[in-house]
Amino acid sequence: MPHDPSRIVYLLQRYTSRTCSREELEELFRYIERADADDDAALHQLMEASWQEVYLQGGRQVPEIDYEDVYERIVRPASPKRSRMFTLRRIAAAAAVLLLAGAAFWLWRPGNRQSATSPVASHVPRTGDITPGLHKAVLTLADGSSITLDSTGNQVIQQGATAVRQQNGQLLYASQGSDESVRYNKLSTPRGGQFSIVLPDGTKVWLNSASALRYPTAFTGGQRVVELQGQAYFEVAQNAAQPFKVMVGAMEVQVLGTRFDVMAYPDEATVNTTLLSGSVQVKEGAALQLLRPGQQAVLRHSDHVITVRTADVRKAVAWKEGLFVFNNMTLPAILREVARWYDVEIVYTVQPSQELYGGGISRRLPLSGILDLLEGNGHNHFRIEGRKVVVLP
Repeated sequence: MPHDPSRIVYLLQRYTSRTCSREELEELFRYIERADADDDAALHQLMEASWQEVYLQGGRQVPEIDYEDVYERIVRPASPKRSRMFTLRRIAAAAAVLLLAGAAFWLWRPGNRQSATSPVASHVPRTGDITPGLHKAVLTLADGSSITLDSTGNQVIQQGATAVRQQNGQLLYASQGSDESVRYNKLSTPRGGQFSIVLPDGTKVWLNSASALRYPTAFTGGQRVVELQGQAYFEVAQNAAQPFKVMVGAMEVQVLGTRFDVMAYPDEATVNTTLLSGSVQVKEGAALQLLRPGQQAVLRHSDHVITVRTADVRKAVAWKEGLFVFNNMTLPAILREVARWYDVEIVYTVQPSQELYGGGISRRLPLSGILDLLEGNGHNHFRIEGRKVVVLP
């Protein structure tokens, strides 16, 4: 530990209670960057204590902190050419605490070493503030009837030989025998909602906001086919005899057993398929690309060309982990993600700059907290009007 352990304890307490100043926040991060192996072990113990204290105050079960996973998914270092912020693995411990507190943890402009991070407690809620999205969706059955789903519902829906169980924020399909007819269901998330589903073959799917998945209640024949609009993360159950295929308009993603993310929003210029493990084949018309883990296929709407590049995996799946993660993104690109999650319209009264941003912000913040952080550079200004975010000069 440092020369004055009580000082770090004090900083951690200020940190988790959202009362630390900008200077105290930077002091804590400086210590984490400079800590050696012994300090790292002691720091983890303090983080565990802070983590448990915050959770127990809310009467919640205390989850285990997986520091390695937090690092790999969220806090991979930025390129030295852009920023050296939070360059060591042990910053993951601080990120874990900051995530549980529902705060933003980093935001910067490329080439600028100064963080735009600010304590959440310091921002003043705006008039008409908007809460973040929730687990909610609409299930449309084969007969056209619809069922509203949320994070608290528990029910069983019978469709022929298939039972659909809603358990909190997830749907689980289970076949109970043979059925001559295959029925199709559709799970749709609104803007400001997300939901997950376990398909009849055991494949797990997480749907982001403003998305829809159409799928059969039982997979028969030589392949498993689902249709996607919006964004979803897949963990496909292995079955070499029955390949899994995701249709996105005229594009198809074919897999055997793998983890991948598909982002296909109509207001984005590209459809992005990001592979975490296994292998996928992306095809539209004559264009065909095979991906390896850590790669991303990018299909441009303008010319229907598919290119392959190294993926920013943390950004692609950050939404599933409760985060916005940016990597050299413009303000309009960031605000499109914000608009879908908070179900707001973005109105520009000024031409937005093309300045690039990197970093991450928790999706658990109220909208005003997100806007305060985006205003941190002094160039951006916003106003909330009903369900509109007005971008000001």
